[in-house]
Amino acid sequence: MEERLIKNYTEILEHELVPAMGCTEPIAIAYAAASARKLLSEEVKHIDLCCSGNIIKNVKAVTVPNSGGQKGMQVAAILGVLGGDADKKLEVLSTVTDADREKCKSLVNTGFCKVGFEEDVPKLYIRVEVSGENHKVRLDIADQHSNIVLMEKDGEVLYKEGGEDKQDVLSTGGDRSLMSLKGIIEYADTVNLDEVAPTLQRQIDMNMAISQEGLDNAWGARVGKTILETWGHDVKSCACARAAAGSDARMSGCPLPVVINSGSGNQGITVSMPVVEYAKSLEVSKEKLYRSLIVSNLVSVYIKHYIGALSAFCGAVSASCGAGAGITYMCGGDYHKIGKTISNTLGNVGGIVCDGAKPSCAAKIASSVHAAILAHSMSMKDQGFNGGEGIVDEDIENTIKNIGYIGKVGMLSTDREILNVMTDQVDVDSCL
Repeated sequence: MEERLIKNYTEILEHELVPAMGCTEPIAIAYAAASARKLLSEEVKHIDLCCSGNIIKNVKAVTVPNSGGQKGMQVAAILGVLGGDADKKLEVLSTVTDADREKCKSLVNTGFCKVGFEEDVPKLYIRVEVSGENHKVRLDIADQHSNIVLMEKDGEVLYKEGGEDKQDVLSTGGDRSLMSLKGIIEYADTVNLDEVAPTLQRQIDMNMAISQEGLDNAWGARVGKTILETWGHDVKSCACARAAAGSDARMSGCPLPVVINSGSGNQGITVSMPVVEYAKSLEVSKEKLYRSLIVSNLVSVYIKHYIGALSAFCGAVSASCGAGAGITYMCGGDYHKIGKTISNTLGNVGGIVCDGAKPSCAAKIASSVHAAILAHSMSMKDQGFNGGEGIVDEDIENTIKNIGYIGKVGMLSTDREILNVMTDQVDVDSCL
């Protein structure tokens, strides 16, 4: 494999597999608020927060991590201002104290933070304006959860993406246009594991810890616990339960960090936990586990690259495609079988919609992982869905592009209507 391609895939892994605390959308709001407060350099008297519809959708019903059970955009912004550490980026709220949580509760309903909806902006967009006694700061985030694109203080532009001091996240995060399924498999086969093992082991350790927390305690809807209590403890059940349990805890405010994938903690848990469970059951080497995780992570990133950061397409599906591909690779599957696993998964659960971050995400993860395991079992027997059947194409690369088009373009109106329903902007009865 060409050295430039090896380097590119390594950069993608290092850029994507980073720790984050809780659901990444409220964390992004908190990061923006904490960064704005740091720039203000005085006590914040008022916050104005405007976000894209997809940010609103993903923050509305999820518990803000380390908040003591509080929910919502205002809570995320206020906690970011009160106790957030901007230098920690997606772990910004790890420094929040009991005093910060109590003060946040007292400020939420006072008008201290006003929230608005911003139209005609990227799907992932946050604008925070913080005002003090003497100064005012505006800070914008777009496209990626920690990608600051604008900083202003007292009307003066201090930084704007595209300017001479531009720090392009993607310039150091790898070129997704160079990705292919064959390239991912070749990279997994040949990369020197010393270059990526620390990143992969951190993913295993952190995601296993929050998964275990979800199994040990009563978080969320207890999807993971329910699976083990009712389905048994074979590897298929454990793979679904482990992934769901991590989401159970994460969606309900567990402060443990998660190593994310495609900007999502849920997707980071989904690509890793099923692969780890199969590695334990099959008693494969640590090297085989790492190489399988490379396939899982990169397949998920590859599919999500076409869909975009946030959409009405449930990211648990693309992440489960990655997990299924990683399991097939672990079991000796070649390019053809790995491609079949992805096609079989998309042909089954490609229609799951995202209606925001919340406890039911754990169930969607369990369903998607279950579909991916079925897809893996079918592909190992050379069984699956054929080209021309629905969105499935003979060429797996085209199937992936098909689902990318559906998620990015075809579901735009679906995304808007989901948001309308969630924010009570439509009289459903009158439309039926």
